[in-house]
Order: sequence, then structure tokens, then C-alpha cells
Amino acid sequence: METIGTPFLWLVFGLVVLAALVADLVLMRHGGPHKVTFKEAAWWSVGWVALALAFNAWLWWQTGQRFGAAEGGRIGMEFLTGYLVEKALAVDNIFVFLMIFSYFAVPEMQRQRALVIGIIGAIVLRAILIFAGALLLSKFHWVLYLFGAFLLLTGIKMWRAAGEEPDLDRNPVLRWLTAHVPFVRRYVGSALWIGQGRRRKFTPLFIVIAMIGITDVIFAVDSIPAIFAITTDPFIVLTSNVFAVLGLRAMFFLLQGMADRFHLLPYGLALVLAFIGAKMLLIGLYKIPILLSLGVVAVIIGTTIALSLLRPATKPDAGH
Repeated sequence: METIGTPFLWLVFGLVVLAALVADLVLMRHGGPHKVTFKEAAWWSVGWVALALAFNAWLWWQTGQRFGAAEGGRIGMEFLTGYLVEKALAVDNIFVFLMIFSYFAVPEMQRQRALVIGIIGAIVLRAILIFAGALLLSKFHWVLYLFGAFLLLTGIKMWRAAGEEPDLDRNPVLRWLTAHVPFVRRYVGSALWIGQGRRRKFTPLFIVIAMIGITDVIFAVDSIPAIFAITTDPFIVLTSNVFAVLGLRAMFFLLQGMADRFHLLPYGLALVLAFIGAKMLLIGLYKIPILLSLGVVAVIIGTTIALSLLRPATKPDAGH
């Protein structure tokens, strides 16, 4: 499997992510369990985006030194496009996370901890999926067309399901967890379980964290093939994916009070998936330029956000 990733690039990426996670955990512990304000979430969001853009600029410069300015620019643009696509598709995760927190009545004070642990688990699982996908593509190029068909069908399915509330009571993962995992039906501070050995019982917070990690991986089945449409280099796919996921916690607290205002966004995300799926299916006939892909994704997401704000969702009449 071909990649621009040298041991040095992988080392720098690993150190940056590790330092970011440690800083996040230390600051979270220092602040203690608390309700995250909009202002705090906004500053964290700016910080995560700035970190991703700084890494992108460094990668652009580093690869430009190795392969020339033109190639460095192409690689930098691939990272930026992959990051934007993943960041946009992550908004759908946020809506589901909100539902999970509401369903389990997670206290505001514990939501931050649940998201941090869930996201760390999601990063590990995404890395496994990305390397498996890259290995498949390196051996069987036609898998790209399967990814394309899958994304196109997923986009159509998402469009049809837009506006519908997922039913957690029928979720097979949740039903399996609650049937096989012994748990107490109350929160015990920030504890994930109480007791030891055979007497150990898990708290609802453990179930919530498990659902966040599993849900994110289910969504990754859509988003990871979408980034493979932009580049098949596992280094660019993984780095752009991880930097987007790192900002999920801040994005959650930024959007949790405004989710209803972006009611048309699921339609935009469906169009993005359909566009990327079509792009993969057409790759043998015409390779859509990276800059054009970036522009199309940005226009679709920007337009649906603008339309959501200009035409607010109509609330159902309380009397009906």
C-alpha cells in the first residue's frame, strides 16, 4: 500500500495527537465535572480547527520539500478536503449523541467525560477500519466501486430518512448491551461501574460511552469510504479523519443548543455522500479534481445551513 507516511511523519502525527489528548484530559480533570458553556465550547472548537490547519500547513510544507511545491499543494488539498468532509459528516454523529444523552438522561456534569472516553475509543477503532480499507484497496482496486455504490445508496437512504427520529428502543446494539451487561439504573457520580468481580455492575454512563463509540464506528462506515474517494493514501485518510474526530466533543457542546436550527443539514449530508459516491463510480471515466470536490462539498453544506437558518422548521401545533 503506497503512502507518503514516513516514520518521521507518523511519529510527529502520533506525538501531536497524544499531546492534544493529554492536554484535553488534564484540562478536563482540572476543571472537574461541570456543564460546558457555549463560550468554552467555542474556544475549544477554534483550538481544534487551528490545530488541524496548523498540521495541514506543516504537512503541505514538509511534502513540498520532498516532492516539490505542486505535489505538496495537492497533498495539502487532499488533507483539507478529507478533513472538511469528515467534519461535515460528524454533524450527524452530534445529532445521534444528543439523542443518546437525552434517552439515558445523562447529567450535564458527566457528558464531557462520556464524550472524551467515547472519542478515544472511536479513534482506535477508526484506525483499524482505515488500515483494513487501505489494504483492501491496494489489493483489489474494484473495491473502490463498491465503496462508491455504497455511498450513493447511503446518500439516497439518508435523504429519505431525513427528519425522522431514530428509535433507540429498537436499536439492536442497545438491546444487546442492556440484555447481557449487568448494570444499575442510576448514575453514581462519574463511576463507570460499582462493585468488583462477579458482583460488578455497570452504571448507565458505561452504556452511554459504549453507545457513543459504537455509533461513531457505524457512522465511520460511511465517512471513511468518502475520504477514500479523495485519496487512497492511509496516512492522509487517517490524519484528516482523526483531526476531525478530535473536535467532536467541542462541536457537540457548540451545537447541542442549536441542533433544531439546522433541520435541513441531513439533506445536505445526504447530497454530499451521493456526490462522493458518484465521484468514485466515475473515477474510471473522469477524475473530479480535488479543488472542485472541496468546492462542491463546501457549497452543499453552506447552502443547507443557510437555508435552515432562513427557513426555520415549523413546530407542530400543540393542540394536534
